[in-house]
Amino acid sequence: MASGSTGSSGTTTGTGSPCGACKFLRRKCASDCIFAPYFCSEQGPARFAAIHKVFGASNVSKLLLHVPVHDRCEAVVTIAYEAQARIRDPVYGCVAHIFALQQQPGESRWRQRGEEQGREEKEEDFLGSAKK
Repeated sequence: MASGSTGSSGTTTGTGSPCGACKFLRRKCASDCIFAPYFCSEQGPARFAAIHKVFGASNVSKLLLHVPVHDRCEAVVTIAYEAQARIRDPVYGCVAHIFALQQQPGESRWRQRGEEQGREEKEEDFLGSAKK
């Protein structure tokens, strides 16, 4: 249990209020709440809303129980990102963003290759005509 009184909420946040996830779910925050370290009382409900809508609180809690404690923070960030992406694009989720990012360097790479080939052809034309 964290320092600070738990009051009637039984929270682990140390501020006397439930964590963001429990606040969103309108439930009492237990001292061993799996969400408390990752969803603060102030900003947590908004972040947790997307996660709950896409994956469900129960599924996320089960998932986090299988993740080593030292990796849970990164897992929560990843789950939150995927949830936001799924809300924006229900079919592709974050894959749409990954695909868009992959296309950007590809376009510039092709454009750069075309410019290089054009330069090489011009150099060959110039050098070829200079040798004649």
